Amino acid sequence: MKKIFLLSVTAMLVLSSCVSKKQFTDLEAKYKDSQDLLNSATVKLNSCLEDRASSTARAKALEEQVADLRKYNDNLQVLSAKGASNVEKTLESIREKDMKITRLQDAITKKDSLTLAVVTSLKREVGINDPDIEINVEKGVVFISIADKLLFQSGSYNVTSRAKEVLAKVAKVVKSKPDFECMVEGHTDNVPYNGSGVLLDNWDLSVKRSTSIIRVLQTLGVNPAQLIAAGRADYVPLVENNSSENRAKNRRTRIVVLPKIDQFYDMVEKEMKNLSVQN
Repeated sequence: MKKIFLLSVTAMLVLSSCVSKKQFTDLEAKYKDSQDLLNSATVKLNSCLEDRASSTARAKALEEQVADLRKYNDNLQVLSAKGASNVEKTLESIREKDMKITRLQDAITKKDSLTLAVVTSLKREVGINDPDIEINVEKGVVFISIADKLLFQSGSYNVTSRAKEVLAKVAKVVKSKPDFECMVEGHTDNVPYNGSGVLLDNWDLSVKRSTSIIRVLQTLGVNPAQLIAAGRADYVPLVENNSSENRAKNRRTRIVVLPKIDQFYDMVEKEMKNLSVQN
């Protein structure tokens, strides 16, 4: 980390590094919309799968009917050209709908597969035996929660040497997934910040810690376009801040690894529209 320069210069750096509350809220809203759309797509998919089963049975019955007619009336030409054409169109419509359902299912499956791959990579690289590092999936999103004592000294935003070792392993996984973004969330306890310098409160401290982590990831070769800085201050605690142990749990940095939501949003939205037109 760079040392703190003059008050005014540092303030400009801090402010320029932070993500505005509105930007962060927009990002969360966009993510929520994407999750809602995926949930809606899943419900629609289940309904379509039921329709497909019914249509497949109907198609099989039609095919058996055509086969029987052709078998017993081979020389009589019972089926008219128009009737045969209608049957063929019905079968073609079923095949087209099946293809759309398959593409939609593939989009959702791809997201789930990528999420599983990231979790596996992180657990292999970072390790799962350290109680101060948690790797999990929450609502389809992979996150790494790192205890404050591994990353920073009390009231500081300078990254420790031990933290850099952990972040090097995280960086390796993120670099292998160029289609993913990495949002770094700083969290504090509810004890008011009373340090010196340009930081005013826990909001400033949480965001500054986020940007400190991001700068380390960038020096480790992570594409800056994949990185998002965010601070949550003390407003999203894991437990009540009623003891030193609980406050220690709430002081953490959460690294959220997620697919670029707009890509999957566009993919699912397109298939949803195709299914709506088909119906």
